[in-house]
Amino acid sequence: MEQYFSATQKMEQEVMFPSLLRGVFPQEEGAAPAAESRTDLYERYQLLKAIKPMVEKGLASGGDQSPSGADTDGDTSLDSSGAEDAQLEERLSQHLTGLQQVLTHLTRDTNALTRRYSQILEQINLSEGQPSW
Repeated sequence: MEQYFSATQKMEQEVMFPSLLRGVFPQEEGAAPAAESRTDLYERYQLLKAIKPMVEKGLASGGDQSPSGADTDGDTSLDSSGAEDAQLEERLSQHLTGLQQVLTHLTRDTNALTRRYSQILEQINLSEGQPSW
């Protein structure tokens, strides 16, 4: 989770002119651009910026929710509580695994976008440094 927030913070600090990402498509290292990936890096930048507050809000509101039915009669639920606990633990584990995979993917995309933006700036700086005789 910290890696995700660190990557998005770095992206927000480095990408000063997001419009430079228009028309630039993501590329995997050593691979041709994917045919199904028709969103340019500008659109991806906008998406990553929009997702960050949702993740932050989800984390902040996660502690506010209480389990429903927690105050029911304890005598009748003791028999099935062991099986329900195991099932809840399994569901929570699956949910957290999925969340970790999504955050890893978002972190990778954010880092790739930031690297590509830096490359674009380097190309611009190199072209400005050469005389145009």
